[in-house]
Amino acid sequence: MAWLTDYPREKVNWHPTVDLNKCTQCGMCMNCGKQVFTWTIKGPEVTNPQSCTIGCTTCANLCEGNAITFPSKSALRELYEKEHLWAKVTKQMKKDGFLIFKEI
Repeated sequence: MAWLTDYPREKVNWHPTVDLNKCTQCGMCMNCGKQVFTWTIKGPEVTNPQSCTIGCTTCANLCEGNAITFPSKSALRELYEKEHLWAKVTKQMKKDGFLIFKEI
């Protein structure tokens, strides 16, 4: 999916942070399909932050101890506006065939 069309992922501050004092070690974060976390003796550690999907907060939503946080969504939206990413992503999605009207 073209979340950042023509924009470097490393310039986007979007990845989880874990407060191990709140972590119940439920392991829900380890369901991350992007393998952002590594399980350690202390609990989850964010070892692949650049693999995190921009805008995804599933791990935080499901974290039993509310131990996972993300940067401000408003800051992410400001970046998308400043860099005109919405228009670029929409154009790419049309090109890739994701925004085609279908009869249902």
